[in-house]
Parts: sequence; structure tokens; C-alpha cells
Amino acid sequence: MNRDFWAEAIGSFFLFCTVIGSGIMAERLAGGNVAVALLGTTIATGAILFVLIGMFGPVSGAHFNPAVTLVFRLRGELTSATALRLVAGQIAGGLPGVWAAHLMFGHPVLELASKARTGIGQWTGEFIATFGLVFVILGTIRHRPQAVPASVALYIVAACWFTSSTSFANPAITLARALTDSFAGIAPADVPAFILAQLGGALAALIVGRAIFAPPEAATSG
Repeated sequence: MNRDFWAEAIGSFFLFCTVIGSGIMAERLAGGNVAVALLGTTIATGAILFVLIGMFGPVSGAHFNPAVTLVFRLRGELTSATALRLVAGQIAGGLPGVWAAHLMFGHPVLELASKARTGIGQWTGEFIATFGLVFVILGTIRHRPQAVPASVALYIVAACWFTSSTSFANPAITLARALTDSFAGIAPADVPAFILAQLGGALAALIVGRAIFAPPEAATSG
């Protein structure tokens, strides 16, 4: 199997494990204070993203996110076969990350979420969160590629707080969070609308990014 598959799988394992595990830990330690719990998960998620993107970026691009992979496929930077392989790695590695978090914290390994996350406010939050994530990636790659790990990590930390949905911004992790009845969970029935909003945000960022971040010669000719 290709190295990029394993990079996406291992990175997704640690990312998903961090999101779920930090949520369980934060909820237990916060004493019912949801703001403190969210702060704990936010810091942990931003930190692991910085590490994973810096480590796996040169191997697979460090997407860990089917929406990001889709955008790079549409930009012509990946073949369809490569894109499918990366998404397969994201799911194959990410789901065991959820189960590992459950095992560590004494949750049933297999469970379904019960937390409802639905409505126009939540869907708008996911659209904006994913638009911003993809836009940050495209802009930073264009102008300061060495800053991608920090830029993505800091954006996600901010988006967890300024979006109503707390910024899932990732179809694979949305599916995974339907499999945990913890602080990070989302009821399975609410997953499809979240994913549609995420894909819509990613495609919108691709369109806007092409106009804003086009090379000078391309912008002049257009």
C-alpha cells in the first residue's frame, strides 16, 4: 500500500482519537462547565493538527479530510485514484481512532451518538467553517506554504469558537462523531445535512480561491 495511504490513516487515527478523547476527558474534568470543556478540546485539536500537518504534509499533503481531498482533486493536483486512496486512508485510520478513545476512557467501543445537532444555524456554521478551512489552506499554500501547519491549527482553534457548530468541517470526522455518545457526538440522523454543508463550503472556497489566489499572470489574463 502507498505511503500516502498510511500517512492519511495514521494522521486521521491520531486526529480523531484526539477529538473524541479530549472531549471525554474535558467533559469529565470540567464539572459541567461546557465552555471549559470546549476550550480543552479546542486546544488539543489545534495542537495535534499542527504536529500532524508538519509531519505528514510532505508525504500525503496531510489532508485528513475528504472535503480537502476533493478540492485538490478538482484543482487537478491529484488523480481520482490518489484521491480515493487518501479518503480510504482517512476513514480506515480515523474510525479506529474513535474506538481507541472509547477503550481508553471506558466507553463501549461501539456506540451511536444521541446529541442532536441540526437547524439552519448549525448548517450555516458548518458551511462557514469548511469554507474558511479550505480558503486558509489555499491562500497559505499560495503565499506562505511553510506556514500551513500553524495556519490550519490556529484557524480550527478559532472556528471552534466562532461557529455555531463548533467547526466539524470534515465529512470523515462527522461520520466518526456519529459513532460516539460523548461530548463530541452528533446524532446519525443529523450527519447528512452537516456533510452537505461542508461540501458546499469547500466548493465555494475553491471558486473564490481561484479568483483571489490566482497567480498574477492568470489574474491579468482573466
